[in-house]
Amino acid sequence: MTNKILVDVEENYPVPSWLEKAESFADKVLLEAGYNDEEVSILFCSDSFIQKLNFQYRNIDSPTDVLSFENGSTYCDENGRQWFAAGDIVISLDTLPKNAEYFEVPQDEELRRLIVHGLLHLNGYDHGEEHVEKGVEPSCEMLKLQKKIMTALNKESII
Repeated sequence: MTNKILVDVEENYPVPSWLEKAESFADKVLLEAGYNDEEVSILFCSDSFIQKLNFQYRNIDSPTDVLSFENGSTYCDENGRQWFAAGDIVISLDTLPKNAEYFEVPQDEELRRLIVHGLLHLNGYDHGEEHVEKGVEPSCEMLKLQKKIMTALNKESII
């Protein structure tokens, strides 16, 4: 089982020392969720960068923690192997510590949650109006699966 995870950082943003660990964690999430032969990109960025995207694509003029842009196409590589281009995830590293403080969890746990959340969106899941809330048990399928994956991978760390 193989997936392609492409990880990068916004231009001129400091490159975190844990960048490769994020790539490895994302692959473990895809495998845990049963996805194979997927290509995904993850971009870590600032609040100002994600705010521009949030306004451009969602008409919301404020930063957010994670955005997912589904692609959903397939392609064959030079060896004839078929890949599913799931799409792109953008995660604000400026919002990460704020979320961790709100949820009263380590930044590592919050980063893992954002990656899981983004990957599930790329694979067709949606949570509608329900959002992760401190102390509230999820009721929708996506957030239940997110919790299940987070529990299964709770020994992993990125930061």
